[in-house]
Amino acid sequence: MIYTNPPKECDICKRPIENEFVDGKTLFGPWANMCMTCHLINGVGLGTGKGQHYQKDENGKFVKISG
Repeated sequence: MIYTNPPKECDICKRPIENEFVDGKTLFGPWANMCMTCHLINGVGLGTGKGQHYQKDENGKFVKISG
């Protein structure tokens, strides 16, 4: 699954998203596009109802790799 219109920055820390991110639920309830560091601190995990991990492929597209 390819993520169309991927985020340019983390919704939490505002750092640029370069190679991977998580579209996931936060400990606070709302969902966010998070860098991996913010997901480790604020995310609730991966899987149905929790989040999906996306990584940039060789064509520059963000592809779901887990969750």
